[in-house]
Amino acid sequence: MRLGIVSGRRRQGKTYLLDAAANAFGGFFFTATDSTETDSLARFGRALASYSGGGRYALADWDEALDRLFGVVGDGLIIIDEFPYLMKASPSLPSLIQRALGPRGYAQQSSARLLLSGSAMSVMGQLLVGSAPLRGRASLELIIRPFGYRDAAKFWDIDDPRLAVLVHSIVGGTPAYRREFVGGDSPSSEADFDAWVLRTVLNPQLPLFREARYLLAEEAEIRDTAVYHAVLGAIASGNATRGGIASHIGRKSTDIGHPLAVLEDSQLITRETDPFRKGRSLYRITEPLIIFYEAIMRREWTRLERGDTSGAWHNSQATFLSQVVGPHFEAVCRAWALSSGTGSFGPAPGEAAAGVVADPLRRGQIQVGVAVFAPDEPGHPRRVLSLGEAKWDKVMGTGHLERLRRARDLLAVKGYDTEQTRLTCYSGAPFDPELADRAAGNPLIQLVGLEELYA
Repeated sequence: MRLGIVSGRRRQGKTYLLDAAANAFGGFFFTATDSTETDSLARFGRALASYSGGGRYALADWDEALDRLFGVVGDGLIIIDEFPYLMKASPSLPSLIQRALGPRGYAQQSSARLLLSGSAMSVMGQLLVGSAPLRGRASLELIIRPFGYRDAAKFWDIDDPRLAVLVHSIVGGTPAYRREFVGGDSPSSEADFDAWVLRTVLNPQLPLFREARYLLAEEAEIRDTAVYHAVLGAIASGNATRGGIASHIGRKSTDIGHPLAVLEDSQLITRETDPFRKGRSLYRITEPLIIFYEAIMRREWTRLERGDTSGAWHNSQATFLSQVVGPHFEAVCRAWALSSGTGSFGPAPGEAAAGVVADPLRRGQIQVGVAVFAPDEPGHPRRVLSLGEAKWDKVMGTGHLERLRRARDLLAVKGYDTEQTRLTCYSGAPFDPELADRAAGNPLIQLVGLEELYA
């Protein structure tokens, strides 16, 4: 008997994949709903009876249901989808499964494979941690994630790298948005992009229009959505530190600890450590559609509700480029750096992150959007493979290069290994000719454009 946990946010294709697995291996598949324990047991009994060949099972409780389940399925595959709904109505269910999997449990009489799946990330994430009943019982823990930026471009049938970044900055890599939410509508060219935004994500008649709000409302641990929207709005506006978020929404830093923890458990935000400043964390929103909603749609909601989508979009162009596309392009560059393997920076990278390098002499700070590190080696200084800056719509020149050079010198003084650190400029626009000339004659200067990112 083996147990597996499959999780992932909604719209990623979990049910699609699990249903395909059940069909391929002739497994038992049950999708739970938000219902009472009595109703859930009745539905489960009907599904199990149908799987076994007909009839009806009247199940008194989940202990009896699990006993009957392992007896009927035997050595086959068991899939229970949306498991958090069952836990909500029957909190003791994980403990009952633990007992069934124990040395004297009835599940030990079979060689079945049990997969528990769910979309409520805050709930699924707690199944195997701490003193949870199922901790140490699972032989598989699989998270179904959105497509990466390259796979997303292929999925949307987009060959133009610039258009691919623009589309990905809104819908990310969630598979369901491609066909179920916009009916297969994909922009044909960069010239069609604005029209595509108006007829899809800003179209009140399509489900994508309110999807970002639903993503928040679907999380089981979120009650007062107003506070969470305020926190997400602060992050989308560029406030990445806890203090900056609190100041933006007019709260004390201690007051937002719980909302941040819930959003992080739900995997709607992620907390990243600044590699150059110990104890400093940066919060980022993981779902591009939420960033687009908070930065663009929420601010223009009245105009959108009145049907003036063209006016709302025209009024948001500068914000879209600075708060949506710009930060997203940086994230794409970090993803490229981390997946580039050997060759791009010498050794294979161990980490790619954003950070701030303090410049005490000039009483300032240098923002490093793409810092690439080699894997840690105990007893050796941390090796910086590359320091990079990413600009979406600006021509990068020698000024950007000199800023990176200054950051490298400051890190060398602090004890980092920067002997072979490459200074990398990432751009969605052409590079300045003088910068290109310098890069051509220096292996420690690297220019990465859209073609390289999508190669």
